[in-house]
Amino acid sequence: MDTLAIRPSGRTAPATSPDRVVEHIRERIERGELGPGDRLPPERDLALSLGVSRPMVRCGLKALAAMGVLVSRRGAGTFIADGPPSLGGESLSLLAALHGLTINEMYDARLLLEVGVAALAAENATPEQVATMADEVSEMFGSLDDPETFLRHDVRFHRSVAAGCGNRVLGALIEMVAAQFYEQRRETAAFARDLRESAEEHRRIFRAIRKRDAAAARQAMGDHLRRSQTTQVLEVVEPRGL
Repeated sequence: MDTLAIRPSGRTAPATSPDRVVEHIRERIERGELGPGDRLPPERDLALSLGVSRPMVRCGLKALAAMGVLVSRRGAGTFIADGPPSLGGESLSLLAALHGLTINEMYDARLLLEVGVAALAAENATPEQVATMADEVSEMFGSLDDPETFLRHDVRFHRSVAAGCGNRVLGALIEMVAAQFYEQRRETAAFARDLRESAEEHRRIFRAIRKRDAAAARQAMGDHLRRSQTTQVLEVVEPRGL
């Protein structure tokens, strides 16, 4: 049975085998032995070096994957994530199911985060990132008769704004919230209304960012999210006859 032990660094050693796997990978990253895109040793090698079973290694690797630290590629192995940082949307989804996070709570969080992110994107987005925003706006106008497709481009637009803000922590937070928003919103996508107005709002955000007008981007994002909040509440209430 694994027991607790105090390490020289002052940290408490993990009490379970999966925790030992997580700690081992974390320490190798901190020492610079593993970095973005690096391939991990096979499970059997990790199991031998750590003195744990392969199922325990697998559990530890799954935990790291849920945190966004690792990615598995079929037929290639397990790698340190090399894309934008992820905070693991699964955790927020579980909390939403457990505590019944409301639409208004999600929008309050989005307002606090995305209004500032839009302003930063106006200051920091690269030409390539601005072009991606333009593509998503165009796709929204092209899918006005298909609410589910429109929703996908809506979420991708907000992700592209987050990517352009120049702050990876904020980008990861937006990514986590966007994933939960998508799951929440697609349940009511069929009842979406005024998609053209929503597309126009996204175009105003995009144009402000393209003009490098942080104040206008902030205002446009805030106006859009507040109207979207009201609209989604109606999408939930009216189909149920509430």
